[in-house]
Amino acid sequence: MKKLLSLFLLLSCLLGPVSAEDGSRLWLRQSTDAHAQITAPRQSPTLNIAVRELKQAWKGLPVTLVLKKDKQLSSEGFRIRQVNGKLTVTSPSETGLLYAAYHLIRLQEMQNFGKPSETDQEITENPAYDLRILNHWDNLDRSIERGYAGKSLWNWEELPGTLSDRYEAYARANASIGINATVLNNVNASSKILSAEYLEKVKALADIFRPYGIKVYLSINFASPMQLGGLSTADPLDKDVIAWWKQKAKEIYRTIPDFGGFLVKANSEGQPGPCDFNRTHAEGANMLADALKPYKGIVMWRAFVYSPTDADRAKQAYLEFQPLDGQFRDNVIVQIKNGPVDFQPREPYSPLFGAMPRTPQMVEFQITQEYLGFSNHLAYLAPMWEEFFDFVKPSSLKAIAGVANIGTATNWCSHPFAQANWYAFGRMAWNPSLTSGTIAEEWLKQTFFDASNPKHAPIAYEIHNMMMESREAVVDYMMPLGLHHLFAWGHHYGPEPWCDVPGARPDWMPSYYHKADKQGIGFDRSHTGSNATAQYPDSLCRLYDDIRTCPDEYLLWFHHAPWQHTMQSGRTLWDELCYRYDHGVQQVRSFQKKWDLAENYIDAERFKDVQSRLKIQARDAVWWKDACLLYFQEFSGMRAPYEVERPIHELDDLKQVKLPIDNHECPTPKMLNERR
Repeated sequence: MKKLLSLFLLLSCLLGPVSAEDGSRLWLRQSTDAHAQITAPRQSPTLNIAVRELKQAWKGLPVTLVLKKDKQLSSEGFRIRQVNGKLTVTSPSETGLLYAAYHLIRLQEMQNFGKPSETDQEITENPAYDLRILNHWDNLDRSIERGYAGKSLWNWEELPGTLSDRYEAYARANASIGINATVLNNVNASSKILSAEYLEKVKALADIFRPYGIKVYLSINFASPMQLGGLSTADPLDKDVIAWWKQKAKEIYRTIPDFGGFLVKANSEGQPGPCDFNRTHAEGANMLADALKPYKGIVMWRAFVYSPTDADRAKQAYLEFQPLDGQFRDNVIVQIKNGPVDFQPREPYSPLFGAMPRTPQMVEFQITQEYLGFSNHLAYLAPMWEEFFDFVKPSSLKAIAGVANIGTATNWCSHPFAQANWYAFGRMAWNPSLTSGTIAEEWLKQTFFDASNPKHAPIAYEIHNMMMESREAVVDYMMPLGLHHLFAWGHHYGPEPWCDVPGARPDWMPSYYHKADKQGIGFDRSHTGSNATAQYPDSLCRLYDDIRTCPDEYLLWFHHAPWQHTMQSGRTLWDELCYRYDHGVQQVRSFQKKWDLAENYIDAERFKDVQSRLKIQARDAVWWKDACLLYFQEFSGMRAPYEVERPIHELDDLKQVKLPIDNHECPTPKMLNERR
């Protein structure tokens, strides 16, 4: 570290001031005066965008764009060849050529392609999935459920007449990383989105997105025939309901010919669904799928379901959906969250993946950090998604979705590093075999550091490490060793493992999950408990079911372990818990030190923004550590190891903390400073 600091001080003297930036250009910060030589087959809105992007940013060899059918390429795939000092890009589609243009620009920024070379080069890219989609949880009043970056981009009151420049900028950013679809509205949907008035507004957005290869989808309320159509029922087998949906599909496609289809949250958290009429999820999904099929539309039917019982919530999606395997139409995709509960900082993968071989499945990741510190904490999520793909083969999935973290904030995502999660989702949706480290390097070189400047390399290396360590740090200071859902009532920001709201659902209480008592802590999902381990393949079932072989990171997810249980480190469970919480705190403090090294390499605006948020994160990490360890110590009755930093709070004081926020906002520094 001393050598690195000396190098930093030396180089900072040689560097001039760094230009101001507000982050609004995301990872598309290339100069606009390259004037490249570009040849394209013909003019069209999509090809014009591809040519414009290359002309503005490409500084390498002349580029020829060619539309050419190739059996080795998917419709959106492309091939880039460098032969005899000339680049040729081929694709079966104009959208493929647009993706190729952005890929060339990305390679240029990485210093990887496009320079004169004595050897010929070739790159072939095909997307892993035909559908790579962002899910916006945006409401019609422009609030965003679990949105921490301002209001919704979609100004419904002004549409269709007034069009913001941000709409095209949004489409451009998505196309640059291969995202080709968007769900505009919240899964807790208002039926109003399907009204003729709002379909015209949706059309205005679809028209802007189309040249960028992006199709529009809508979340729908299953009770729309009742709420919007005035019917007495929404029973999916009722002939009037069927006719209503068929007529609505006809109206939608008459307005938006390339409309993608519906996303449906049904019979979950109070949302209406087919089960209200004694019908199955398959019967509900199939009715909608039949209405969309003449137009090649699809239904994405969410498997996020749980009922207010005292059973194991983690089992319910499997129990409801696995028996329906093979009963869904071929234009239905069952959309499953990556874990069996709800986007926790760490979960085992949902056992529903792979358990329905005759049903198309897609994974739903959460890009917005509902359970990872909102937009106040640095948490690079690609390692989490990479971890998921260690268990679930990418080839077993039909599509991939991500819950967006985008709003009206100038830099789109509020936290400058939250942009990396949007970027990483797109890149991983295109190619899930990309490593999280490679994606982090790409993003850093396109946003903060210049790959062509060797002076940036040592600092970029440190910040890259910070990104790669960040998610694990959050797990450690929030909920290590398989703990989950210890969040405060109502907003999921701070810790409240003692939370007890009279009359509330048991599965909304932290004690439902941690089950701490004098004997130990953790949810017994082994054969002696809920037997959730039996939902996994035999090899994993045996591994997870035995407390002696269960990996430490999932121990308290699958077992109620004694406080004196010996961990793989040789420590007792209590000591290991203390060390993990303390390690998370120390990690965040190390992030502050690493970031300070970057001051002279990064514009002051973004540097100060990140620096301020890291201060919040460091204080929050201590809040989490003290709250959880002081509370659980009441059950363990054991002292913290000598090496672990002592608490700076009193448990009684922490129990009085109530942040004045809801599902739609991030706590401000002022709120957090006043929490004590």
